[in-house]
Amino acid sequence: MFHPTTRRFALGGLAAAGLAVATLAPLTTTASAEEKFIIVQSTTSTENSGLFKHLLPLFSDETGIEVRVVAVGTGQAIKNAQNCDGDVLFVHAKSAEEKFVADGYGVKRTDVMYNDFVIVGPKSDPAGVKGTKDVSAALKTISDKAAPFASRGDDSGTHKAELRLWQAAGVDPTAASGSWYRETGSGMGPTLNSAAGMNAYALTDRATWIAFQNKGDLEIAVEGDDRLFNQYGIILVSSDKCANVKADLGQTFVDWVLSSEGQAAIADFKLDGQQLFFPNADKSAS
Repeated sequence: MFHPTTRRFALGGLAAAGLAVATLAPLTTTASAEEKFIIVQSTTSTENSGLFKHLLPLFSDETGIEVRVVAVGTGQAIKNAQNCDGDVLFVHAKSAEEKFVADGYGVKRTDVMYNDFVIVGPKSDPAGVKGTKDVSAALKTISDKAAPFASRGDDSGTHKAELRLWQAAGVDPTAASGSWYRETGSGMGPTLNSAAGMNAYALTDRATWIAFQNKGDLEIAVEGDDRLFNQYGIILVSSDKCANVKADLGQTFVDWVLSSEGQAAIADFKLDGQQLFFPNADKSAS
């Protein structure tokens, strides 16, 4: 993580006091070039899916701006941005993002893209929910049968979505914490590894699931419910709250992601022939 007091490069002292003043010009130019980067606080799915490896070189080649990504759970990404440890926030928990803006930490929130969540589970399907499209009914059955369920438990966007879904099902899974309900306190990849290791169900975003290599005996059990919709948003951090924000460079990144070029690049990102994210900035703007 980058702290606001350490994230800007400083010029070193002159090698000798007798150096000509003209020497300062190339040094200043070099420092400016080194400073042409931004920090994007984002979620693990945008990083682990490979989306940023696809997008960022395209953006950097066009603008000369380097993007350094801090990939953590959405809740932590928002906290980092509130601590002025970032220029742009790119996450997936809309209500929390809107609060971030309402509290003055963000300039404006805009939809970028979406995909969906799925519930994966062992092929043996101990809860008998495979093929169910009603996510509330599936979660209620998992709870009733005390079938193992691995939760991220990390205040990420996925974890927030999972808790909303449990609430809609009329279940408080935390009451069973440590028994059939296991909170890993870690990212999506490690949580899926845990689910594979203990034949448990888990909620995951589809992009991470497609990119995940250690599926083991897991497969998609529940998908297709409208409540599994997964929206991503982008926000420029406010310089009113964080004086160190590189507002111009950050806005350049936001504008590019929302542009027809950036949106097309998101749509072009595929793994195994499957599109992982679906751009919808135009719909948000309208």
